[in-house]
Amino acid sequence: MSVGDVSKRILLGRKLRSSQLGETLLPKRIALPVFASDALSSVAYAPDEIFIMLAIAGTSTYVWSWKIGLVVALVMLTVVTSYRQTVHAYPSGGGDYEVATVNLGRNAGVTVASALLVDYVLTVAVSISSAAQYAAGAINGLIGHEATVAVIAVVVLTAMNLRGVRESGGFFAVPTYLFMVAILGMCAYGLLRLLTGDLPDAESAQLIIEPQPGWDEPLTQVGLMFLLARAFSSGCAALTGVEAISNGVPAFRKPKSRNAATTLLLLALIAISMMMSVIVLAKQMTIRYVDPHELDRLRTASGNAVPDGYDQHPVISQIAAGVFDHFPPGFYFVVTVTGIILVLAANTAFNGFPVLGSILAQDGLAPRSLGSRGDRLAYSNGIVFLAAMSILLIWVFDAETTKLIQLYIVGVFVSFNLSQLGMIRHWTRHLKTERDPAARRRMLRSRAINTFGLGMTAVVLIIVLLTKFLAGAWITILAMGFFFMLMQAIGRHYARVELELAADEQDKVMPTRVHAIVLASKLHKPTLRALAFARATRPNVLEAIYVSIDTKATNRLLEEWDERRLDIPLKVLHSPYREVVRPIVEYTQEIRRASPRGVVAVYIPEYVVGRWWEQLLHNQTALRLKGRLLFTPGVMVISVPFQLRSSQVAQERERRDEERVHAGDLRRGRVTSRQPTRQDDDL
Repeated sequence: MSVGDVSKRILLGRKLRSSQLGETLLPKRIALPVFASDALSSVAYAPDEIFIMLAIAGTSTYVWSWKIGLVVALVMLTVVTSYRQTVHAYPSGGGDYEVATVNLGRNAGVTVASALLVDYVLTVAVSISSAAQYAAGAINGLIGHEATVAVIAVVVLTAMNLRGVRESGGFFAVPTYLFMVAILGMCAYGLLRLLTGDLPDAESAQLIIEPQPGWDEPLTQVGLMFLLARAFSSGCAALTGVEAISNGVPAFRKPKSRNAATTLLLLALIAISMMMSVIVLAKQMTIRYVDPHELDRLRTASGNAVPDGYDQHPVISQIAAGVFDHFPPGFYFVVTVTGIILVLAANTAFNGFPVLGSILAQDGLAPRSLGSRGDRLAYSNGIVFLAAMSILLIWVFDAETTKLIQLYIVGVFVSFNLSQLGMIRHWTRHLKTERDPAARRRMLRSRAINTFGLGMTAVVLIIVLLTKFLAGAWITILAMGFFFMLMQAIGRHYARVELELAADEQDKVMPTRVHAIVLASKLHKPTLRALAFARATRPNVLEAIYVSIDTKATNRLLEEWDERRLDIPLKVLHSPYREVVRPIVEYTQEIRRASPRGVVAVYIPEYVVGRWWEQLLHNQTALRLKGRLLFTPGVMVISVPFQLRSSQVAQERERRDEERVHAGDLRRGRVTSRQPTRQDDDL
């Protein structure tokens, strides 16, 4: 086993057989934290964004916070109810992409796919960046290094996901459930203290927020509506990640659709309870919260500016500090699990993006490599691609959540709208042929749900575009357009290649002659083996080629050739500029021009080595030559391997490793009886 194999085994674990795919399916208790952690974690920043937007006009508009939260909760319930119809109708895992493609056409499907790809990347970037902000708030030494912390977190999360969905899901389940317990427990205790009149004010309660310029006058009705719309659009970040369950239905245990629908319902109930509780407590504790880049708008009770270096803690941190003012472990528990869940929330994207990428690859809209499963049966290439794009985004925006969140939710609401419209057409099409009254009533009810969902999500999308376009949403739209054109170009390429590769009668025609060339650098075993193999193929013409760049070496080779009395002619190509590849390519082209209907077969002796560093010492000229000859029409390149001793050692070591019995082999059916031991041989 090579150093690379050992490192891969340590990082990712032992390879899994394709037949073990069923062992990676998730029960509901694991699927909930795997697919719902993104939507649940939005509790850590969606309320913050609502208060930031309302603070534009000062604290007087905070009275609208819980009403905005209720509208966001209504939208979430509508979307979840609609997706419960989707997972039953399309359980294959295509989700919004499949619904739009089947019912609205290929362009609509590609639009949804581009929106989801952008949204998945933003999910990772926003979640990890928010976690880095929490970490910097808890550890002063990390202030100013949030981007580096976020990048490291993405790398760690990538390695964990490469180990497989089930293994990573089992690891993420405990922190996610702890987060639920922490937030719901904190909110329950806080509401209890509110009812008893014992709820303290937040640490920022005594601060005063100065309105932004232009918002300090009494708001007109239009201005108030625009402000509330901005706050609502930012609060709708709580809906991101809901669609991941519909894309991940194949990962559920049977019955897949029912388990996915149940998980969706649990997600909605838990997320809404947490979000509304946080908003209510934040209002009752008179939290003051502004954009982190506008701390100069905060004033003390005496009217002075807050001191330099003032650290504005997130809303949940302020609530936890107040609720657990007599129990510090409770505060640290809430803050710690919140930071962890924000990192793990990106896991939703790491499960949804690779599955979507594999479906796009099957449909010819993405590179085929995205459809290949890795050693642990995960779509490794999709995971790595998602990590690379997220790291780039984090680095460009310096892990600032407030900037990144302006790019957020545009893509997901585009997919919401097209998905709802597609489901309406789906039910309408089936109603034309369905005659069973009970089934028709069920379809009519489902269509009504999707129609209401389309109306709600369309209104949200319009609000988001109007309020966030200049704030950064235009970047998301450009990115969606880029992915749309890229996927269309990939689709055209694969279609063109498939057309070119289609077999016809001309492909059966035999070449008029085969001119075989064996490359000779020295007269040694690899060259003699290549000569013997080429002769066995019985070409019309067989000759050896040597490129002369040194007169003494050329003369020595000619003498050895004559001494061995080889009956194969040796042709010497002189290269005054010491080039090796070009003379061979030009010679093959001359032969091809002389016989256009013939074939030139070039046999290249190559060393087979067993260590990675040995590969750097051999076969470099052969690689360059093959790279040139592969673009020459009518030229066939044949590698003739010669195994060096190191390759045999490596092969024997790998064979021994495969034959070794490992823990769990008997349970998995890899061995059927006790393996013979050395004592058995002695007997």
